[in-house]
Amino acid sequence: MKYLLLLRNLSAIVLLALTLENCKTKTSQEQDAVVTDSAVAAPPVHEELNSDQSALLDKVLGESPAGTFRGIVFGDPLTKVKATESFEMFEDAADHVGYTLETEKLETIDVQYFFNADKKVNKITVDVYLNSADATKQLWNAGKKYLTETYEAPKEKGKTVTWNKNSVHVSMEDVSEGKDYGLKFQFTPDKNVLAAK
Repeated sequence: MKYLLLLRNLSAIVLLALTLENCKTKTSQEQDAVVTDSAVAAPPVHEELNSDQSALLDKVLGESPAGTFRGIVFGDPLTKVKATESFEMFEDAADHVGYTLETEKLETIDVQYFFNADKKVNKITVDVYLNSADATKQLWNAGKKYLTETYEAPKEKGKTVTWNKNSVHVSMEDVSEGKDYGLKFQFTPDKNVLAAK
């Protein structure tokens, strides 16, 4: 009788354990959901950080004939700039207008056209914000090659290169600082160029 009582209690415990185990069974939705530990998750797919800098230089300069910048020449009126420029306007001040473009790689090109009292272009500046030192070096090399072919022999001093031809002064400066990368271009005419217009 003692054995029978022991067997009955043991059977009850096994039955209870099986019942509890069945209660722990996951539903089909719970089985389909996979929980991933962030420490084990696969790293994101690596994407290239920078644009093709030669193509970026083409965007900066625009497709325009020689002697112009993005279809604009010194002495052109403000109305022509507003009609010609394809970037998005971000600034419209009394002495200048600014346009911007952000590339697919989150690089930014800011172009500013400055005007004299007659509202005619007398200076153009371009700030190009880049993602890395490599991109800056590549754009520097592409810009230097193009501008040297266009404006002839440059003068280099530190982080700035300048060109002078046909009464036009062009400078390109590496303005990278810390983790902020970029180049600044400046186009200015000789006083005689504006007087002739």
